[in-house]
Amino acid sequence: QVTWMDVRVGEILPTPRHGKPVEVNAYWYNALKIMEEFASLVGEMENVSCKDGTRNHYGLLAEEVKQSFQEKFWLEESRCLKDVVSGTKADNQIRCNQIWAVSMSYSMLTMEQARAVTDTVYEKLYTPYGLRTLACEDGQFKPHYGGCQLERDLAYHQGTVWVFPLGAYYLAYLKVHGYDEESRRTVERQLRMLEGALREGCAGQLPEIYDGLRPVSSKGCFAQAWSVGEILRVLEALE
Repeated sequence: QVTWMDVRVGEILPTPRHGKPVEVNAYWYNALKIMEEFASLVGEMENVSCKDGTRNHYGLLAEEVKQSFQEKFWLEESRCLKDVVSGTKADNQIRCNQIWAVSMSYSMLTMEQARAVTDTVYEKLYTPYGLRTLACEDGQFKPHYGGCQLERDLAYHQGTVWVFPLGAYYLAYLKVHGYDEESRRTVERQLRMLEGALREGCAGQLPEIYDGLRPVSSKGCFAQAWSVGEILRVLEALE
């Protein structure tokens, strides 16, 4: 289990994401684009001629990654991205991981695709307290997080609402709307819903998770660093 959806119970893997996870590819592309900029700045690599002008090695590799990503991950009929490329049923599950392919500084998606992904995530996964880890209509969706350790682990990433992906969602939403005034007001209004979360559980903190079906009471870690940190990133972007 090599992604953040890392639960393993003995030989049981509730979220087997072996293959090519969508968010890992998004981060890989961003790493290549950043290295392309660094290489150009320090002049340590010669540029190579290509149809778009000149690119250094990292830029050429990034372009290959982008083309491959478009071919392998985009689901035209669903207007969203595969969660993983593995040749299994898990590929087409609608999960929150695709939002990072939009929110990152460099995206492999067209603006039309980025808007479609953001809309799909909102329609299928968004709640005021976080994003569902799996769409409700999926046969593997677990509506509640609770019970014994096994029951909790089996639900952990199978629909349970996580707070921290909200940061990527809001950054993606602002991005695809050009950071205009209306989108900023929308995000500010939706963020105010979290004020209740700051008064429930651990006062002044944001929790880890909520139930997938009805996210009302916080569960899991009562003061989660990346939940807080991701919302702070959104507030910084709004400022």
